[in-house]
Amino acid sequence: MNFQIDWLAKWAKYTPNKLFLREYHRKLEWSFSDFNNRTTELSYYLRMKYNIKKGDRIAVYSKNSSEYVLIFLACIKLGAVIVPLNYRLTSRELDVLLSDAEPNLFIYEEEFGDEVLNLESIRNLEYKIAVSEITPFLIDKNAKSISLEEVNISEEDPVMILYTAGTTGLSKGVLINHRMLFWNAVNTGLRLDLNSQDHTQSYAPFFHTGGWNVLFTPFLLHGASHTLLSKFDGDMILQLMEKEKTTILFGVPTMFQMMSDSPLFNKVDLSSVRYAIVGGAPMPIPVINTWQNKGIAIRQGYGLTEVGPNCFSLHQDDAIRKKGSIGFPNFYIDVKVMKDNDTECKENETGELWIKSPVVTPGYWKKEKETRESITDGYFHTGDLVSYDEDGFFYVVDRKKNMFISGGENVYPAEIEKYIYTNPEVKEVAVIGVTDAKWGEVGKVYIVLKENIHLTEEDIFNHCKAGLAKYKIPKHVKFLEEIPKTDAGKINKILLKQMHEDSLINS
Repeated sequence: MNFQIDWLAKWAKYTPNKLFLREYHRKLEWSFSDFNNRTTELSYYLRMKYNIKKGDRIAVYSKNSSEYVLIFLACIKLGAVIVPLNYRLTSRELDVLLSDAEPNLFIYEEEFGDEVLNLESIRNLEYKIAVSEITPFLIDKNAKSISLEEVNISEEDPVMILYTAGTTGLSKGVLINHRMLFWNAVNTGLRLDLNSQDHTQSYAPFFHTGGWNVLFTPFLLHGASHTLLSKFDGDMILQLMEKEKTTILFGVPTMFQMMSDSPLFNKVDLSSVRYAIVGGAPMPIPVINTWQNKGIAIRQGYGLTEVGPNCFSLHQDDAIRKKGSIGFPNFYIDVKVMKDNDTECKENETGELWIKSPVVTPGYWKKEKETRESITDGYFHTGDLVSYDEDGFFYVVDRKKNMFISGGENVYPAEIEKYIYTNPEVKEVAVIGVTDAKWGEVGKVYIVLKENIHLTEEDIFNHCKAGLAKYKIPKHVKFLEEIPKTDAGKINKILLKQMHEDSLINS
Protein backbone atom coordinates (compact mmCIF):
# COMPACT_ATOMS: atom_id res chain seq x y z
CA MET A 1 0.00 0.00 0.00
CA ASN A 2 1.29 3.45 -0.98
CA PHE A 3 0.98 5.12 2.41
CA GLN A 4 2.42 8.40 1.10
CA ILE A 5 -0.66 8.72 -1.11
CA ASP A 6 -3.26 6.73 0.85
CA TRP A 7 -3.63 8.56 4.17
CA LEU A 8 -6.80 6.64 5.05
CA ALA A 9 -4.88 3.35 4.95
CA LYS A 10 -2.18 4.84 7.15
CA TRP A 11 -4.62 5.92 9.87
CA ALA A 12 -6.36 2.55 9.60
CA LYS A 13 -3.03 1.11 10.82
CA TYR A 14 -2.30 3.81 13.41
CA THR A 15 -5.75 4.33 14.96
CA PRO A 16 -8.02 1.62 13.51
CA ASN A 17 -10.90 2.12 15.94
CA LYS A 18 -10.93 5.93 16.05
CA LEU A 19 -13.88 7.79 14.51
CA PHE A 20 -13.23 8.87 10.93
CA LEU A 21 -16.64 9.86 9.54
CA ARG A 22 -20.15 10.26 10.87
CA GLU A 23 -23.17 10.92 8.67
CA TYR A 24 -25.88 12.88 10.43
CA HIS A 25 -28.99 12.12 8.36
CA ARG A 26 -28.70 8.31 8.34
CA LYS A 27 -27.16 8.12 11.82
CA LEU A 28 -24.16 6.17 10.48
CA GLU A 29 -20.52 6.29 11.48
CA TRP A 30 -17.29 4.52 10.61
CA SER A 31 -13.86 4.11 12.13
CA PHE A 32 -10.71 4.59 10.06
CA SER A 33 -10.25 0.84 9.73
CA ASP A 34 -13.86 0.12 8.78
CA PHE A 35 -14.02 2.88 6.18
CA ASN A 36 -10.66 1.84 4.74
CA ASN A 37 -11.90 -1.73 4.30
CA ARG A 38 -15.09 -0.53 2.63
CA THR A 39 -13.12 1.76 0.33
CA THR A 40 -10.88 -1.14 -0.65
CA GLU A 41 -13.92 -3.29 -1.44
CA LEU A 42 -15.41 -0.55 -3.61
CA SER A 43 -12.07 -0.06 -5.37
CA TYR A 44 -11.94 -3.76 -6.23
CA TYR A 45 -15.55 -3.65 -7.46
CA LEU A 46 -14.94 -0.62 -9.70
CA ARG A 47 -11.84 -2.21 -11.15
CA MET A 48 -13.44 -5.59 -11.86
CA LYS A 49 -16.92 -4.52 -13.01
CA TYR A 50 -16.18 -1.20 -14.74
CA ASN A 51 -12.50 -1.66 -15.61
CA ILE A 52 -11.50 1.54 -13.80
CA LYS A 53 -7.76 2.00 -13.99
CA LYS A 54 -5.16 4.66 -13.33
CA GLY A 55 -5.98 7.95 -15.03
CA ASP A 56 -9.65 7.12 -15.73
CA ARG A 57 -12.17 9.81 -14.84
CA ILE A 58 -15.16 9.16 -12.59
CA ALA A 59 -17.71 11.98 -12.84
CA VAL A 60 -20.02 12.36 -9.83
CA TYR A 61 -23.30 14.26 -10.04
CA SER A 62 -24.61 14.28 -6.50
CA LYS A 63 -25.12 16.22 -3.32
CA ASN A 64 -22.71 15.56 -0.47
CA SER A 65 -22.96 12.04 0.92
CA SER A 66 -20.82 9.35 2.49
CA GLU A 67 -20.95 7.52 -0.84
CA TYR A 68 -19.24 10.56 -2.38
CA VAL A 69 -16.42 10.31 0.16
CA LEU A 70 -16.14 6.58 -0.50
CA ILE A 71 -15.82 7.20 -4.26
CA PHE A 72 -13.16 9.87 -3.76
CA LEU A 73 -11.04 7.65 -1.52
CA ALA A 74 -11.48 4.73 -3.92
CA CYS A 75 -10.11 6.96 -6.68
CA ILE A 76 -7.00 7.47 -4.54
CA LYS A 77 -6.48 3.72 -4.23
CA LEU A 78 -7.09 3.12 -7.94
CA GLY A 79 -5.15 6.09 -9.28
CA ALA A 80 -8.38 7.29 -10.88
CA VAL A 81 -9.50 10.93 -11.15
CA ILE A 82 -12.75 12.11 -9.58
CA VAL A 83 -14.67 14.86 -11.42
CA PRO A 84 -17.18 16.49 -9.04
CA LEU A 85 -20.06 18.15 -10.88
CA ASN A 86 -22.09 21.09 -9.64
CA TYR A 87 -25.61 19.73 -9.11
CA ARG A 88 -27.02 23.26 -9.46
CA LEU A 89 -26.08 23.47 -13.13
CA THR A 90 -28.53 22.94 -15.97
CA SER A 91 -28.14 20.05 -18.41
CA ARG A 92 -26.79 22.49 -21.00
CA GLU A 93 -24.03 23.59 -18.63
CA LEU A 94 -23.26 20.04 -17.51
CA ASP A 95 -22.90 18.86 -21.09
CA VAL A 96 -20.07 21.36 -21.59
CA LEU A 97 -18.16 19.97 -18.61
CA LEU A 98 -18.80 16.30 -19.37
CA SER A 99 -17.80 16.70 -23.01
CA ASP A 100 -14.52 18.15 -21.79
CA ALA A 101 -13.85 15.61 -19.02
CA GLU A 102 -14.76 12.51 -21.09
CA PRO A 103 -15.50 10.33 -18.04
CA ASN A 104 -15.11 6.57 -18.07
CA LEU A 105 -17.83 6.22 -15.44
CA PHE A 106 -20.72 8.53 -14.56
CA ILE A 107 -22.28 8.23 -11.09
CA TYR A 108 -25.45 10.19 -10.36
CA GLU A 109 -27.84 10.70 -7.49
CA GLU A 110 -31.33 9.40 -8.25
CA GLU A 111 -32.84 12.78 -7.36
CA PHE A 112 -31.27 14.14 -10.54
CA GLY A 113 -32.41 11.28 -12.77
CA ASP A 114 -34.61 13.47 -14.99
CA GLU A 115 -31.73 15.89 -15.55
CA VAL A 116 -29.45 13.00 -16.48
CA LEU A 117 -31.89 11.94 -19.20
CA ASN A 118 -31.37 15.33 -20.85
CA LEU A 119 -27.59 15.02 -20.99
CA GLU A 120 -26.39 14.63 -24.57
CA SER A 121 -22.73 14.21 -23.59
CA ILE A 122 -23.12 10.79 -21.95
CA ARG A 123 -25.73 9.14 -24.18
CA ASN A 124 -23.08 6.82 -25.61
CA LEU A 125 -21.17 6.34 -22.35
CA GLU A 126 -21.11 2.64 -21.49
CA TYR A 127 -21.01 2.94 -17.72
CA LYS A 128 -23.65 5.08 -15.98
CA ILE A 129 -24.71 4.06 -12.48
CA ALA A 130 -26.80 5.46 -9.63
CA VAL A 131 -25.31 6.33 -6.26
CA SER A 132 -27.52 3.60 -4.77
CA GLU A 133 -25.21 1.03 -6.37
CA ILE A 134 -22.46 2.35 -4.08
CA THR A 135 -24.59 2.42 -0.92
CA PRO A 136 -24.23 -1.29 0.02
CA PHE A 137 -20.49 -0.80 0.41
CA LEU A 138 -21.32 1.64 3.22
CA ILE A 139 -24.14 -0.05 5.09
CA ASP A 140 -23.69 -3.79 4.65
CA LYS A 141 -22.30 -5.76 7.59
CA ASN A 142 -18.69 -5.15 8.54
CA ALA A 143 -16.45 -4.92 5.54
CA LYS A 144 -13.78 -7.52 5.08
CA SER A 145 -10.12 -6.71 4.74
CA ILE A 146 -9.25 -7.69 1.17
CA SER A 147 -6.07 -7.31 -0.80
CA LEU A 148 -6.05 -4.85 -3.70
CA GLU A 149 -3.32 -4.95 -6.31
CA GLU A 150 -1.16 -1.89 -5.70
CA VAL A 151 -1.09 0.81 -8.35
CA ASN A 152 2.08 2.81 -8.95
CA ILE A 153 0.92 6.33 -8.11
CA SER A 154 3.22 9.34 -7.84
CA GLU A 155 2.64 12.71 -6.22
CA GLU A 156 2.36 14.27 -9.67
CA ASP A 157 -0.55 12.06 -10.73
CA PRO A 158 -3.94 13.84 -10.74
CA VAL A 159 -6.65 12.76 -8.33
CA MET A 160 -9.30 15.37 -9.10
CA ILE A 161 -10.53 17.75 -11.79
CA LEU A 162 -12.43 20.73 -10.40
CA TYR A 163 -14.18 22.94 -12.92
CA THR A 164 -14.01 26.68 -12.50
CA ALA A 165 -15.41 29.11 -15.06
CA GLY A 166 -12.82 31.48 -16.46
CA THR A 167 -13.30 35.19 -16.89
CA THR A 168 -13.96 34.45 -20.57
CA GLY A 169 -16.98 32.39 -19.55
CA LEU A 170 -15.32 29.17 -20.68
CA SER A 171 -15.08 26.40 -18.09
CA LYS A 172 -11.62 25.14 -17.23
CA GLY A 173 -10.83 21.90 -15.44
CA VAL A 174 -8.22 22.51 -12.74
CA LEU A 175 -5.98 19.49 -12.24
CA ILE A 176 -5.52 18.64 -8.56
CA ASN A 177 -2.72 16.15 -7.93
CA HIS A 178 -1.47 14.33 -4.83
CA ARG A 179 1.35 16.82 -4.35
CA MET A 180 -1.16 19.66 -4.05
CA LEU A 181 -3.31 17.76 -1.54
CA PHE A 182 -0.30 16.97 0.66
CA TRP A 183 1.25 20.42 0.78
CA ASN A 184 -2.11 22.15 1.20
CA ALA A 185 -2.79 19.84 4.16
CA VAL A 186 0.65 20.57 5.62
CA ASN A 187 0.20 24.34 5.20
CA THR A 188 -3.26 24.14 6.76
CA GLY A 189 -2.09 22.04 9.69
CA LEU A 190 0.78 24.39 10.47
CA ARG A 191 -1.36 27.53 10.47
CA LEU A 192 -4.43 26.03 12.18
CA ASP A 193 -2.62 23.76 14.68
CA LEU A 194 -4.57 20.72 13.50
CA ASN A 195 -4.37 17.46 15.44
CA SER A 196 -6.02 14.04 15.46
CA GLN A 197 -8.53 15.12 18.14
CA ASP A 198 -10.08 17.82 15.96
CA HIS A 199 -13.67 17.44 14.83
CA THR A 200 -15.84 19.49 12.49
CA GLN A 201 -19.08 19.44 10.53
CA SER A 202 -18.60 19.11 6.77
CA TYR A 203 -21.25 20.69 4.55
CA ALA A 204 -19.42 22.73 1.89
CA PRO A 205 -20.38 21.23 -1.50
CA PHE A 206 -17.93 18.74 -2.96
CA PHE A 207 -17.97 20.42 -6.38
CA HIS A 208 -15.99 23.22 -4.69
CA THR A 209 -12.38 23.02 -3.65
CA GLY A 210 -13.60 24.21 -0.24
CA GLY A 211 -15.60 21.02 0.21
CA TRP A 212 -12.51 18.84 -0.12
CA ASN A 213 -9.49 20.97 0.61
CA VAL A 214 -10.18 23.63 3.23
CA LEU A 215 -10.67 21.11 6.03
CA PHE A 216 -11.58 17.64 4.73
CA THR A 217 -8.26 16.50 3.25
CA PRO A 218 -6.17 18.38 5.85
CA PHE A 219 -8.20 16.65 8.57
CA LEU A 220 -7.61 13.30 6.86
CA LEU A 221 -3.84 13.82 6.82
CA HIS A 222 -3.94 14.63 10.54
CA GLY A 223 -6.27 11.77 11.51
CA ALA A 224 -9.13 14.07 12.58
CA SER A 225 -12.87 13.40 12.15
CA HIS A 226 -15.97 14.85 10.48
CA THR A 227 -19.72 14.80 10.66
CA LEU A 228 -21.06 14.97 7.13
CA LEU A 229 -24.23 16.86 6.21
CA SER A 230 -25.84 16.84 2.77
CA LYS A 231 -26.44 20.59 2.90
CA PHE A 232 -26.07 23.66 5.07
CA ASP A 233 -28.59 23.95 7.91
CA GLY A 234 -27.62 26.67 10.38
CA ASP A 235 -29.79 25.51 13.28
CA MET A 236 -28.70 21.91 12.92
CA ILE A 237 -25.02 22.84 12.74
CA LEU A 238 -25.26 24.99 15.88
CA GLN A 239 -26.81 22.05 17.75
CA LEU A 240 -24.21 19.61 16.44
CA MET A 241 -21.35 21.93 17.35
CA GLU A 242 -22.51 21.86 20.97
CA LYS A 243 -23.29 18.13 21.04
CA GLU A 244 -20.14 16.91 19.26
CA LYS A 245 -17.72 19.42 20.80
CA THR A 246 -16.64 20.84 17.45
CA THR A 247 -13.14 22.35 17.50
CA ILE A 248 -12.96 24.18 14.13
CA LEU A 249 -15.66 25.40 11.76
CA PHE A 250 -15.49 26.46 8.11
CA GLY A 251 -17.97 28.41 6.02
CA VAL A 252 -18.64 31.45 3.85
CA PRO A 253 -19.80 34.76 5.39
CA THR A 254 -23.44 34.17 4.41
CA MET A 255 -23.46 30.97 6.47
CA PHE A 256 -22.01 32.68 9.52
CA GLN A 257 -24.54 35.49 9.16
CA MET A 258 -27.42 32.99 9.00
CA MET A 259 -26.17 31.08 12.05
CA SER A 260 -25.70 34.25 14.09
CA ASP A 261 -29.25 35.32 13.17
CA SER A 262 -30.66 32.03 14.52
CA PRO A 263 -32.50 32.10 17.88
CA LEU A 264 -30.27 29.17 18.88
CA PHE A 265 -27.06 31.18 18.53
CA ASN A 266 -27.23 32.71 21.99
CA LYS A 267 -28.39 29.47 23.61
CA VAL A 268 -25.82 26.87 22.47
CA ASP A 269 -22.51 26.25 24.21
CA LEU A 270 -19.73 26.65 21.63
CA SER A 271 -16.83 26.80 24.07
CA SER A 272 -15.13 23.82 22.38
CA VAL A 273 -14.61 25.79 19.14
CA ARG A 274 -11.06 27.17 18.87
CA TYR A 275 -11.91 29.39 15.91
CA ALA A 276 -13.92 29.59 12.71
CA ILE A 277 -12.42 29.71 9.23
CA VAL A 278 -14.02 32.07 6.71
CA GLY A 279 -13.51 31.89 2.97
CA GLY A 280 -15.23 32.74 -0.30
CA ALA A 281 -15.62 36.46 0.44
CA PRO A 282 -14.55 39.06 3.02
CA MET A 283 -16.34 38.72 6.37
CA PRO A 284 -18.23 41.90 7.41
CA ILE A 285 -16.82 43.39 10.60
CA PRO A 286 -20.21 43.36 12.42
CA VAL A 287 -20.45 39.60 11.84
CA ILE A 288 -16.87 39.12 13.08
CA ASN A 289 -17.79 41.04 16.22
CA THR A 290 -20.93 38.96 16.78
CA TRP A 291 -18.97 35.72 16.71
CA GLN A 292 -16.13 37.10 18.78
CA ASN A 293 -18.65 38.23 21.41
CA LYS A 294 -19.74 34.59 21.47
CA GLY A 295 -16.14 33.65 22.25
CA ILE A 296 -15.25 32.40 18.77
CA ALA A 297 -12.42 34.10 16.93
CA ILE A 298 -12.66 34.43 13.15
CA ARG A 299 -9.78 33.52 10.86
CA GLN A 300 -10.04 34.97 7.38
CA GLY A 301 -7.97 33.78 4.47
CA TYR A 302 -7.50 33.69 0.73
CA GLY A 303 -7.13 30.98 -1.85
CA LEU A 304 -8.02 29.69 -5.28
CA THR A 305 -8.90 26.31 -6.73
CA GLU A 306 -5.68 26.45 -8.77
CA VAL A 307 -3.49 27.11 -5.75
CA GLY A 308 -4.16 25.26 -2.56
CA PRO A 309 -6.75 26.62 -1.72
CA ASN A 310 -5.38 27.56 1.72
CA CYS A 311 -2.83 30.19 0.68
CA PHE A 312 -3.18 33.08 3.12
CA SER A 313 -4.37 33.23 6.70
CA LEU A 314 -5.16 36.10 9.03
CA HIS A 315 -4.63 35.05 12.64
CA GLN A 316 -7.69 35.47 14.81
CA ASP A 317 -5.85 37.89 17.11
CA ASP A 318 -5.53 40.30 14.18
CA ALA A 319 -9.13 40.01 12.94
CA ILE A 320 -10.06 43.50 14.14
CA ARG A 321 -6.64 45.21 14.17
CA LYS A 322 -6.08 44.29 10.53
CA LYS A 323 -9.70 44.27 9.40
CA GLY A 324 -10.07 43.60 5.70
CA SER A 325 -6.71 41.84 5.50
CA ILE A 326 -6.18 38.28 4.27
CA GLY A 327 -3.14 38.00 6.55
CA PHE A 328 0.11 36.75 5.11
CA PRO A 329 1.16 33.69 3.08
CA ASN A 330 0.99 30.25 4.63
CA PHE A 331 4.16 28.39 5.50
CA TYR A 332 5.22 26.84 2.16
CA ILE A 333 4.00 29.65 -0.09
CA ASP A 334 6.10 32.26 -1.90
CA VAL A 335 4.42 35.31 -3.42
CA LYS A 336 5.14 38.30 -5.62
CA VAL A 337 3.03 41.37 -6.24
CA MET A 338 3.66 42.30 -9.85
CA LYS A 339 3.11 45.45 -11.90
CA ASP A 340 2.04 45.26 -15.52
CA ASN A 341 5.65 45.71 -16.60
CA ASP A 342 6.63 42.57 -14.64
CA THR A 343 8.43 44.47 -11.90
CA GLU A 344 7.65 43.78 -8.27
CA CYS A 345 5.58 46.18 -6.20
CA LYS A 346 6.75 47.68 -2.95
CA GLU A 347 4.61 47.99 0.17
CA ASN A 348 1.29 49.79 -0.29
CA GLU A 349 1.57 49.51 -4.09
CA THR A 350 -1.13 47.59 -5.96
CA GLY A 351 -0.30 44.77 -8.34
CA GLU A 352 -1.28 41.27 -9.41
CA LEU A 353 -0.68 38.49 -6.90
CA TRP A 354 1.59 35.69 -8.13
CA ILE A 355 1.96 32.53 -6.05
CA LYS A 356 4.71 29.88 -6.15
CA SER A 357 4.40 26.75 -4.04
CA PRO A 358 4.08 22.95 -4.19
CA VAL A 359 0.32 23.65 -4.05
CA VAL A 360 0.28 25.23 -7.53
CA THR A 361 -1.74 23.20 -10.03
CA PRO A 362 0.16 21.42 -12.80
CA GLY A 363 -2.33 23.07 -15.15
CA TYR A 364 -5.74 22.96 -16.76
CA TRP A 365 -7.14 19.73 -18.18
CA LYS A 366 -6.54 19.63 -21.96
CA LYS A 367 -5.74 23.36 -22.05
CA GLU A 368 -2.01 23.78 -22.62
CA LYS A 369 -2.28 27.37 -23.86
CA GLU A 370 -4.23 28.52 -20.79
CA THR A 371 -1.76 26.69 -18.56
CA ARG A 372 1.24 28.40 -20.15
CA GLU A 373 -0.42 31.81 -19.84
CA SER A 374 -1.24 31.25 -16.16
CA ILE A 375 2.15 30.11 -14.85
CA THR A 376 5.55 31.85 -15.17
CA ASP A 377 8.63 30.18 -13.65
CA GLY A 378 6.38 28.26 -11.28
CA TYR A 379 4.41 31.36 -10.23
CA PHE A 380 0.67 31.17 -10.79
CA HIS A 381 -0.92 34.44 -11.91
CA THR A 382 -4.00 34.81 -9.73
CA GLY A 383 -5.51 37.72 -11.65
CA ASP A 384 -6.25 39.35 -8.28
CA LEU A 385 -4.97 42.80 -7.40
CA VAL A 386 -3.46 43.07 -3.92
CA SER A 387 -1.24 45.25 -1.79
CA TYR A 388 0.65 44.69 1.46
CA ASP A 389 1.32 47.02 4.34
CA GLU A 390 4.47 47.80 6.33
CA ASP A 391 3.77 44.81 8.62
CA GLY A 392 3.54 42.37 5.72
CA PHE A 393 -0.24 41.95 5.88
CA PHE A 394 -1.91 41.55 2.50
CA TYR A 395 -5.14 43.11 1.26
CA VAL A 396 -7.22 42.23 -1.82
CA VAL A 397 -7.78 45.47 -3.72
CA ASP A 398 -9.96 43.96 -6.42
CA ARG A 399 -10.96 40.45 -7.38
CA LYS A 400 -10.49 38.88 -10.77
CA LYS A 401 -11.67 41.28 -13.38
CA ASN A 402 -15.44 41.60 -13.21
CA MET A 403 -15.99 38.42 -11.15
CA PHE A 404 -18.26 38.69 -8.14
CA ILE A 405 -19.15 36.33 -5.30
CA SER A 406 -22.77 35.57 -4.49
CA GLY A 407 -23.41 33.54 -1.35
CA GLY A 408 -19.91 32.08 -1.58
CA GLU A 409 -20.29 31.13 -5.27
CA ASN A 410 -17.95 32.61 -7.86
CA VAL A 411 -20.04 34.20 -10.61
CA TYR A 412 -18.47 35.25 -13.90
CA PRO A 413 -20.38 37.91 -15.87
CA ALA A 414 -18.93 36.80 -19.21
CA GLU A 415 -20.62 33.41 -18.89
CA ILE A 416 -23.99 35.04 -18.13
CA GLU A 417 -23.57 37.55 -20.95
CA LYS A 418 -22.73 34.79 -23.39
CA TYR A 419 -25.93 32.96 -22.51
CA ILE A 420 -28.21 36.02 -22.59
CA TYR A 421 -26.89 36.71 -26.09
CA THR A 422 -28.58 33.47 -27.19
CA ASN A 423 -31.84 35.44 -27.02
CA PRO A 424 -32.15 36.71 -30.60
CA GLU A 425 -33.93 39.87 -29.47
CA VAL A 426 -30.98 41.10 -27.40
CA LYS A 427 -28.54 43.49 -29.08
CA GLU A 428 -26.10 44.22 -26.25
CA VAL A 429 -25.67 42.95 -22.72
CA ALA A 430 -23.38 43.69 -19.77
CA VAL A 431 -23.45 42.12 -16.30
CA ILE A 432 -21.93 43.53 -13.13
CA GLY A 433 -21.98 42.47 -9.49
CA VAL A 434 -23.83 44.73 -7.07
CA THR A 435 -24.12 44.69 -3.29
CA ASP A 436 -26.90 42.59 -1.76
CA ALA A 437 -27.82 42.39 1.94
CA LYS A 438 -28.42 38.63 1.91
CA TRP A 439 -25.97 37.18 -0.63
CA GLY A 440 -23.15 39.70 -0.45
CA GLU A 441 -23.38 40.38 -4.16
CA VAL A 442 -25.81 39.56 -6.96
CA GLY A 443 -25.86 40.17 -10.68
CA LYS A 444 -27.31 43.20 -12.41
CA VAL A 445 -27.73 43.01 -16.18
CA TYR A 446 -27.87 45.98 -18.52
CA ILE A 447 -29.56 45.21 -21.84
CA VAL A 448 -29.99 46.97 -25.17
CA LEU A 449 -32.77 45.43 -27.28
CA LYS A 450 -32.87 45.26 -31.04
CA GLU A 451 -34.94 47.85 -32.87
CA ASN A 452 -38.72 47.61 -32.45
CA ILE A 453 -38.38 44.86 -29.82
CA HIS A 454 -40.05 45.00 -26.43
CA LEU A 455 -39.12 42.67 -23.59
CA THR A 456 -39.90 42.86 -19.89
CA GLU A 457 -37.70 42.09 -16.90
CA GLU A 458 -39.72 38.89 -16.46
CA ASP A 459 -38.85 37.83 -20.02
CA ILE A 460 -35.14 38.13 -19.19
CA PHE A 461 -35.52 36.25 -15.90
CA ASN A 462 -37.37 33.41 -17.63
CA HIS A 463 -34.73 33.19 -20.35
CA CYS A 464 -31.99 32.94 -17.72
CA LYS A 465 -33.89 30.33 -15.71
CA ALA A 466 -33.95 28.07 -18.76
CA GLY A 467 -30.19 27.83 -19.05
CA LEU A 468 -28.38 29.14 -15.99
CA ALA A 469 -27.93 27.83 -12.47
CA LYS A 470 -30.05 29.72 -9.97
CA TYR A 471 -27.14 31.52 -8.31
CA LYS A 472 -25.98 32.88 -11.68
CA ILE A 473 -29.32 34.45 -12.60
CA PRO A 474 -29.14 38.26 -12.28
CA LYS A 475 -31.45 39.71 -9.64
CA HIS A 476 -31.76 43.09 -11.38
CA VAL A 477 -32.47 44.03 -15.01
CA LYS A 478 -32.04 47.48 -16.52
CA PHE A 479 -32.89 48.29 -20.13
CA LEU A 480 -30.80 50.97 -21.84
CA GLU A 481 -30.80 52.56 -25.28
CA GLU A 482 -27.01 52.32 -25.31
CA ILE A 483 -24.41 50.72 -23.05
CA PRO A 484 -21.54 53.13 -22.27
CA LYS A 485 -18.17 52.36 -23.85
CA THR A 486 -14.57 53.30 -23.16
CA ASP A 487 -12.45 55.23 -25.64
CA ALA A 488 -11.22 51.87 -26.90
CA GLY A 489 -14.79 50.83 -27.69
CA LYS A 490 -15.10 48.35 -24.84
CA ILE A 491 -18.06 48.25 -22.47
CA ASN A 492 -17.33 50.57 -19.57
CA LYS A 493 -18.25 48.50 -16.52
CA ILE A 494 -16.75 51.05 -14.15
CA LEU A 495 -19.31 53.56 -15.40
CA LEU A 496 -22.08 50.95 -15.15
CA LYS A 497 -21.23 50.41 -11.50
CA GLN A 498 -21.26 54.17 -10.96
CA MET A 499 -24.67 54.34 -12.65
CA HIS A 500 -25.94 51.69 -10.24
CA GLU A 501 -24.60 53.58 -7.21
CA ASP A 502 -26.21 56.80 -8.47
CA SER A 503 -29.54 55.02 -8.87
CA LEU A 504 -29.42 53.96 -5.22
CA ILE A 505 -28.76 57.52 -4.10
CA ASN A 506 -31.60 58.89 -6.21
CA SER A 507 -34.11 56.18 -5.38
